[in-house]
Amino acid sequence: MELKCLIVDDEVLAQDVIEKYIANIPTLKLVGKCDNAVEAISFLHNNAVDLLFLDLNMPELSGLEMLKTLTNPPKVILTTAYSEYALESYEYGVVDYLLKPIKLERFIKAVNKVVEQYSKPTNREDIPEDLQSHSIFLKEDQVTYQVSLNDILFIEAYGNYLKVHTKEKVYVTRDTMHDMENKLPKEMFMRVHKSYIISLSKIDSVSGNRVFIHNTEIPVGEMYKLALKQKIGS
Repeated sequence: MELKCLIVDDEVLAQDVIEKYIANIPTLKLVGKCDNAVEAISFLHNNAVDLLFLDLNMPELSGLEMLKTLTNPPKVILTTAYSEYALESYEYGVVDYLLKPIKLERFIKAVNKVVEQYSKPTNREDIPEDLQSHSIFLKEDQVTYQVSLNDILFIEAYGNYLKVHTKEKVYVTRDTMHDMENKLPKEMFMRVHKSYIISLSKIDSVSGNRVFIHNTEIPVGEMYKLALKQKIGS
């Protein structure tokens, strides 16, 4: 396995450190370096990238703002000198978060997480434990809730809002399906309809164009049927 990597960082020294580390790992191949998010978005539109080393603090667009613009982002390892963004970053489905100055040992550990995700088949019984422990922050009215990804059953479009269904509660939050889809790790969640995102591990059964989760029947759009079949291996 060889993973094509892109470095996005406005600091040349930081780029050099990551490039040096990549050169020491046989499974990684550097295919590009970008000084800002705008340049990186253009690069991603025209080149295949498996792993993105993304700095959070950059001019014009931050790393998180860049992730919001990507409809199908590669695996992402965030890099920054500021630890306060760690929790927020996991809302976007990133694999890991590296604090600068980055040590080689910690770098290798993060890369190993990516390699494991690419190596293992994705199905509802094979979700990395580190992802199951992550959470997402949902704002309902004036209150922000921290909700474990593993508690989410499915997400339903509701006008200008989303209904996030868990076993215990339904959260109504102002967001779009597109943005929510980008925040959630693809190892755990999948969009199956223009109005539904489901948790793969919570599927009880699949019948024709329907998925059943916790006594709820969810339609599967025609354009999503094949991808769902490949995900669950049926």
